[in-house]
Parts: sequence; C-alpha cells; structure tokens
Amino acid sequence: MTAPATVGGAEERAQIALSDAERALVNGSNDFAFRLMREANTDESRILSPLSIVCALGMVNNGAAGQTQAEINEVLGGSGATPEVINTFCQKMLSQAADLDPDTKVCMANNIYMNVGYELLAPFVKTAKTYYDATPEVRNFKDGKTMDVINQWASDHTEQMVKEVLNEQTFNDDAASYLLNALYFKGTWTIKFDRQQTVMERFNFGDEEPMMHMKATFGYDETDSYQAVRLPYGNEAFQMTIFLPRKDLTVADVLGLLEGSNWQLKGMPREVDLKLPRIETETSQDLKPVMRALGMPTAFDRDLAEFPYFCNLPTYIAEMRQRAKITLNEEGTEAAAVTTIEMVEKSAPATATFHATRPFVYVVSELSTGAIFFIGQYMGGTTAGIPTDEMTVTDRSTAEPQLYNMAGQRLNAPPARGIFIADGKKVIR
Repeated sequence: MTAPATVGGAEERAQIALSDAERALVNGSNDFAFRLMREANTDESRILSPLSIVCALGMVNNGAAGQTQAEINEVLGGSGATPEVINTFCQKMLSQAADLDPDTKVCMANNIYMNVGYELLAPFVKTAKTYYDATPEVRNFKDGKTMDVINQWASDHTEQMVKEVLNEQTFNDDAASYLLNALYFKGTWTIKFDRQQTVMERFNFGDEEPMMHMKATFGYDETDSYQAVRLPYGNEAFQMTIFLPRKDLTVADVLGLLEGSNWQLKGMPREVDLKLPRIETETSQDLKPVMRALGMPTAFDRDLAEFPYFCNLPTYIAEMRQRAKITLNEEGTEAAAVTTIEMVEKSAPATATFHATRPFVYVVSELSTGAIFFIGQYMGGTTAGIPTDEMTVTDRSTAEPQLYNMAGQRLNAPPARGIFIADGKKVIR
C-alpha cells in the first residue's frame, strides 16, 4: 500500500508567516523542547508541551526585569530572544494555528486569576490582552471555590482531557496570582491505520500491547543512532515524527543527540513497513526544578526574582507545573496540556507544615507578663472524650472504679485485654 498524493502543496496550505527573529526563536524553543525532555526524563512514559510553557512563561515575562527576564529569554528562545519577539510569536500561534487544517483541531487559551488585594499593573494587563488574549479575573482565593474554577477552566479548554491542575495540596489560597496556558490538539492521520491490522504483540520483550500496522510511503530518515519516520495529519500542516533508537541504544541516548537545529528529517520519502503501539499517557510534571536546571533559577528565588512590572507588590514564581495527556490510535492523535504558574508575594511567609503527630511540649502563659501558668508535655494516650462531670474526685475506697475506653466511652467492666482508663489512670492488660 502506498500513500495517496499529498493534500495540496505547501503553497496551497495556510501557513504562519514568521519574521527572521521569530524563526530564530522557534529554533531556540525547539532546542528548549529537547533539553526539557532530557531534564525531565525518567524510565516512565511521559508527555510534555514545550509550546504551552513558552506561552505561559512568555506572558509572565512581560512583568519581569533584569537577570530574571534575561534568563527566561535565554531558556525559551536562545540568545536573540526578547519579550517582544516571544509575544508576537505566541500571538501568531494563538490566532492562526487553528486555521491551518480543517481536519485538525487546535485550541490555545491563556488566563490570569488574581487574588483580592493584588492589582496587575496597567501595561501588563494591556500586553496580556493584546498578545495572549488573557483578561484577568479577580477572585478571593479563600472563597473555597477558586481552585474548582481554575480546574473547570482547564477542563473546558482541553475538551475535558485535563480535568485537574490544582488540588488541596498544590492550591495556595495566599498566592497573588495563577497564570495558565491551555493547549489542545486533535488530528486525524493523513493515512489512517486499518484496525483489522492491529494485533497484540510484545513491547520491549514485556507485556503484549495493541500494535498498529501498515505499509505506506512516509518521510523517512536514519542514522547510526536511530531510525525516524514522519506521520502527517490531515492536509499535512501538522505531523508527528518518531525516533526509534537502534537496538543497542536507549531513548536517553537519542535525546542526547537531538537539538533544535537537527531534529527535522532530511531523507527522501520511502515505503515504510510501520508498526506503532496505541498510546495513552498522562503526565503531571513539577516544572520548578526542571526550569531551574535549564537556566532560569532567579525567577523562583524569593530574594532575587525581579517582576516589577507585574503587579502592585513584589512577587516571584513559587510553583510551576504542567499536566499533559495524549492518546494515539488508528484514527489519529488527541493531546492536551495545561501549564500553571503560581505567583506569590515576596513578603508573604512560605507555607509551614505543622502536624503534631509525635510527642510535644506545651505552655500556657499570660501575654503581657509572659508568666507561665502551665507547662506540660504530651506523649500520647489521651483521655479526651471522658465527660467532665465524671472526672470529679471521689472516695475510691467504697466507690466502684470509673472505667473508660480510649475513646472516652464508659465501660461497665474492664476489658480482658487492651488499654483502658480506670479512675483516671491508664491501664494496660
């Protein structure tokens, strides 16, 4: 089976026209994509969206200055990147990518949630609206609803693929702001797989998986380190390129070879006997250590970060995360990602964790004098729950012992085994 003719030449397809500076930015951001994957790489399946990160950080970058902004520029696009170039590139992707292929759905969106008490500076608001179509929304983050509102926004803008970007552990109701980018993609293969050709086969000598199969003409290339094939979607405005390491090499080996300048295929189209597994992968990535390692530590530093053009109070990036998901089958590919950036006021104390789950000392004192009224230590074995009117002192020489279990419930007789309270004292049998 050979592929049908290309659906229109490049001159017939809609294209996004880039300036020289924007093309250089793309090369730099593609290099960032491979460095990002290398830094985040583990032995598990993983999916990330570098474009979502570029847009989210690009928006925040308009509030930065000095070393903070210089590092963000360098990481996202290389030595020639500037906020202005990043802004215009993101604007073009946001406004034009959806119109490149009628058979491929692409949605990009940005949003900003501000906590009460914080106010974005007017120039930042104008830039965010002009280039990122982001209109800030002010909310009381302590209203018990904001986390759900943010998660619903993420779900709505990813066709329900990414339903939760924040939870009780990651949502900070003292944050100054949350900035988000959502990216959704759904493309059908130009040449679809025949489901009848899909069979169960072992993957990497492990468990059997559904393995799709076809013979067709694709863009193909190979080196001593890998084979590569390019699978187009729809009218070929979008494509997936797959790099298969040689048998004696690993994915990490191949990632170490790929850069923004050398990843695109150079070989001629040829017939390919193609096998590809169905894929469903979901990743939740903490980007803070990754982005620090890639060269922008200052933005996350409470003392050194410079975001003077962001809002009315000094802030820094406290957390940065991305949740992404991809499904790939005989029909095509559906993928989504949401990048979340949490901005926190510099003077706001970091959240402390205090879980009194081990022995502790306590003091009861009077504030104005500092005089200690009581001091104690708690080692466990509470008698809490015993009614206070049952705790009066009585003559135990004639009274029956007062018995309670450890939950404070009255007992008629002592248990044969276990721990209980008799006349206010712990007894172990």
